[in-house]
Amino acid sequence: MTYRTLDFAIEDNIATITLNRPGAANAMNPLMGKELSLSAIACQENTAVRAVIIKANGKMFCAGGDLSEFAAAGEAIGALMREMAGDLHLAISRLTRLNAPVIAAVQGTAAGAGFSLAVAADITIAADHAKFTMAYTNAGLSPDGSSTYFLPRRIGDRKARELMLTNRVLSAEEAVSWGIINQAVPADQLDSTVDALAKQLANGPTLAFGSVKTLLNQSFDNGLETQMELETREIARLSTTADGQEGIQAFLAKRKPEFTGKN
Repeated sequence: MTYRTLDFAIEDNIATITLNRPGAANAMNPLMGKELSLSAIACQENTAVRAVIIKANGKMFCAGGDLSEFAAAGEAIGALMREMAGDLHLAISRLTRLNAPVIAAVQGTAAGAGFSLAVAADITIAADHAKFTMAYTNAGLSPDGSSTYFLPRRIGDRKARELMLTNRVLSAEEAVSWGIINQAVPADQLDSTVDALAKQLANGPTLAFGSVKTLLNQSFDNGLETQMELETREIARLSTTADGQEGIQAFLAKRKPEFTGKN
């Protein structure tokens, strides 16, 4: 498939989704929302995908929504926003439920929907000069892109409210200290750091990674006994898979396991 707002490629079991509207600061428009959804489906349907990288071309990771397109929609703006947010949310939902871990590589400012994408990823690594801001209410809008779900879970309700109500701009170092991202690295080391992590994860126990993601995503909604029952079911299921058996045998033989990501 040919994409117009992003690049999509799969190599060595790693899918890379690259936002590619650098002339528009990689701002989110309806077509990008649709293409993100389609790329997420492509990851979901391809069992060879064992890690996903979300990155961007240009100086900014994503400036948020494309306000110029919103304004041009006139009276149809409500329908446009529903379509765009719906597609973006489908993309995030699918990526969140993938067995494959999702890594966001933030090379520049992540605002609005860009911030939301960074927060929704399983692991986020940023260049040390990157900036993070919610920005939605600056335009009289409310947050989308799953940020009202993930941000309180990542950093707590108080800090999430502060970021969403004040649009405070955080440096990459502050984003690390707040728990919004995992790591800030020199800009010239971002790609190599992310690539190394993606390769490590792509060679790991993909089904187990999927279980980790599922259990953590459910943990805030369940009581203790319910969560422990889900843990019981997942560890029992994984113990019967090829990767589970390989992991046990490799540990006993004191050798490095060779995971395939298969049942």
